[in-house]
Amino acid sequence: MSGEPVNDVPVGEILSAVEAAAPLVHHLTNDVTTSETANITLHWGGLPVMADAPAEAGDMAAGADAVVINTGTASTTDIDAMVDAGRRANEAGVPVVLDPVGYGATPHRVESVGRLLDAIAFDIIKGNAGEVRGLAGEEATVRGVESVGESDAGVADAARALAEETGAVVVASGPTDIVADGEDAYELSVGHERMGSFVGSGCMLASTLGTLSAVVGEGDEAPASTTEAALAACAAYGFAGERAAEGDPAGPASYRTAFMDAVAALASERPALDAASRIEGV
Repeated sequence: MSGEPVNDVPVGEILSAVEAAAPLVHHLTNDVTTSETANITLHWGGLPVMADAPAEAGDMAAGADAVVINTGTASTTDIDAMVDAGRRANEAGVPVVLDPVGYGATPHRVESVGRLLDAIAFDIIKGNAGEVRGLAGEEATVRGVESVGESDAGVADAARALAEETGAVVVASGPTDIVADGEDAYELSVGHERMGSFVGSGCMLASTLGTLSAVVGEGDEAPASTTEAALAACAAYGFAGERAAEGDPAGPASYRTAFMDAVAALASERPALDAASRIEGV
């Protein structure tokens, strides 16, 4: 598929489907970025809920429209709740997104993510280059929760291999994003370098993926597949990053605010964005 463009990805129409459905997106997520992930879900048109108590995590997941699992600050008890929520979501046919934050940095993170992958069928796995390489069985360097010293070379192959192994659509985020579904892989050239200037941008992308995957197959304007939902989510997220930079905010805090405003504006306006020109098969 190298160099081949994809068919149109109707980002505006898919955002209209999100607005119409107002999907409930249940998060079991990183304590550091709970507010950011809740707000971006709301700004895209979804309804965020963060019910991570073991006594209710499974019940909430069974009644949600999507579940986002993020291991950034997960204790063993948190992983127990995530396993329960993921299993209940699978039983109810609810899409589940995994963000394996810091995979490879410590044995606890490796073991925890392994438990989740053994117990839950994930619809989308989203990570940075190091996390995706590590999950695909390659050597990767992760320091804390960041990928260190990773080039873009071979990330598409790692994402495709991980998708084949797990059955999930794999998103490898970075200066360019990769979306792979086991058969095809796509590179998205959209976004702005300032998107990495504040904590939480990766977690917020996972919430965006959860929100748009929640409406797969829910009407004419909705994404027809999880792959299309992932492409639309990455494109919409990147377009918001570009729009936020247009006014040249003074610093990272003001850029972060401009980014949130840009997300809300895109969700409200639902413009006819030319996503296809930013996406190529690799």
